Amino acid sequence: MKESELITKIKNYLKTIDDCFYWKEHGGQYGTAGIPDIIICYRGRFIAFEVKVGNNKPTVLQAVTIRKIIEAGGYALVIRSVDEAKQVIEAFREE
Repeated sequence: MKESELITKIKNYLKTIDDCFYWKEHGGQYGTAGIPDIIICYRGRFIAFEVKVGNNKPTVLQAVTIRKIIEAGGYALVIRSVDEAKQVIEAFREE
């Protein structure tokens, strides 16, 4: 599966969640390098998903950005499946 296909599947899942606002960050010359693929606000929490498939790893810049989000009090991680995304959302639903 391509990362773009997994991103679409995660977005389709997020559409089903009440109180969830999200967007797909688009790279390129007008975006900010290193920003995770999907940015979410769920029940007042900042969550960022860097989507990877297979053995793909975040770039150094992506890893640094994830660390900075965590240090700022947000939640950021690498996601490799819709099930992982569901686990994260469920964890915040139960808070």
